[in-house]
Amino acid sequence: GDGAAAGSYGYTNSGYSVYEEENDRLTESLRTKVSAIKSLSIEIGTEVKNQNKMLTEMETDFDSTGGLLGATMGRLRTLSRGSQTKLLCYMMLFSLFVFFVIYWIIKLR
Repeated sequence: GDGAAAGSYGYTNSGYSVYEEENDRLTESLRTKVSAIKSLSIEIGTEVKNQNKMLTEMETDFDSTGGLLGATMGRLRTLSRGSQTKLLCYMMLFSLFVFFVIYWIIKLR
């Protein structure tokens, strides 16, 4: 009777050892995966910070461009409220100048 019990106990110990080794292997695998996820999340955090910084800079640039465009539109409105005849005359003179330059270039060929 004692031999069977001792043999059964030895089998239980060896089974326990197999399970222990399996647990150690799985624990190490889990540790590796957690480490990879941690480093990936740190990289994602760094990338998000860089993207936020770039978006803030773009927002600042767009705001300054918007202010510049607003000022330019204000000047155009002021100009358009002025003498329409004068503006039309300048446009006609410019068109004639461009026409003569093109005509002169074609004649030289």
